[in-house]
Amino acid sequence: MIPAVQPSGRQGELMGTGPIALEAAPGPRQRIRSFIVESFFVDDFADDASFLRSGIVDSMGMTQLVAFLEQEFGIAISDDELVPENLDSLERVVAFVDRKRRLAG
Repeated sequence: MIPAVQPSGRQGELMGTGPIALEAAPGPRQRIRSFIVESFFVDDFADDASFLRSGIVDSMGMTQLVAFLEQEFGIAISDDELVPENLDSLERVVAFVDRKRRLAG
């Protein structure tokens, strides 16, 4: 026989189980950082580290990054936006994605 689980009367808690932990989805910064770490095999880097000068991302990797950003965040990146000011560090990419999403929404 399976024991019945009764509500405890407190939001987010079932009788005898304690609070239910709800994890928030990672934000854009963490999603982009995870993509870079997993795709380009880097352990850690500063948010303002230049991807190209530090060798984190090469020119082919930049095309992968752009494809990821377009798919993951539902944005379109035009050729004239493919400049270091938008894409050469985590800090710059996050700001660029935020701008693109604000303009689209």
